[in-house]
Amino acid sequence: MSGLRVPTRDGVLAAARSVAEILPASPLLPVEIGGVRCHVKAESLQPVGAFKIRGGWWRLSNLSDKEKARGVVAVSSGNHAQGVAWAARRLGIDAVIVMPRNAPKVKLEATRALGAEIVLYDRPGEDRDEVAAREVEARGATLVHAFGDPWVIEGQGSAGIEIETQLGRAPSRLVVCCGGGGLAAGLALACPKSAIHIVEPEGWDMVGQALAAGDIVWVADNPPSTICDALQPDATKPINLQVLQGRAEPGMTVTDEEVREAQRFAFSRLNLVVEPGGAAALAAVLAGQVRADEDTVIMLTGGNTDAESFAAMLNGV
Repeated sequence: MSGLRVPTRDGVLAAARSVAEILPASPLLPVEIGGVRCHVKAESLQPVGAFKIRGGWWRLSNLSDKEKARGVVAVSSGNHAQGVAWAARRLGIDAVIVMPRNAPKVKLEATRALGAEIVLYDRPGEDRDEVAAREVEARGATLVHAFGDPWVIEGQGSAGIEIETQLGRAPSRLVVCCGGGGLAAGLALACPKSAIHIVEPEGWDMVGQALAAGDIVWVADNPPSTICDALQPDATKPINLQVLQGRAEPGMTVTDEEVREAQRFAFSRLNLVVEPGGAAALAAVLAGQVRADEDTVIMLTGGNTDAESFAAMLNGV
């Protein structure tokens, strides 16, 4: 990390001011779980259906005029793709998004609709970072990493500043759906007095394992399938581990069925459509892995799911 820009709380505060100028705060909703009234932060109601709009906006806003003219490249299965594409369209920047062929159709279509150029790769089979690196070199563009970028981390942390304002105090704990750790790191900076609980899919707990080992851990060969397509990075990045080490609680994992139960809960109790990866934190609380209190905030991070699979999940198929 020597010589590289690192994310800071001052950066998070600046990002929060910038985000507040273009977006209303996402709702902080009360919910009762196990007889305790806590809260959920409905990032699934963002214009792109996920919290990723925050980091995309803050990163692209901080590009120089020369960098803006050369465009950006991002890698994403869909939510970061839409966040970057949304910001790029608003700022007049060309965006290329490297996406897996098996990404949910709804995310592919939404990214195209925002005007981004999509470059597809095979998952598994191809290294997405290598594909992105080729595009960056060929175009002279700036890589906007989904979680391992200081501005992206600060942008995601803006949600924590909103939460403290809405709650009127620092939350006792933030329960966070975790892929590469960008949101968790941003919230750790935003809310230094709050416990950070990261939740990942079984077999894809690369942040939790890295925190336990004190070093980057790569996903095992032939990892299990998961319905949480948004939470499948091969490993976290040093910048995320640096922020979270000593700040985050031990990692937790959830099963596909626990995630489905959380999706059904959000729909029936909160009238919210939440995608699998966006429901992981709620799944951990419902499963009793985190003991909620009145100052607990659960992040519902995304709602980009297609109608057919969501209906099948509601019907228990």
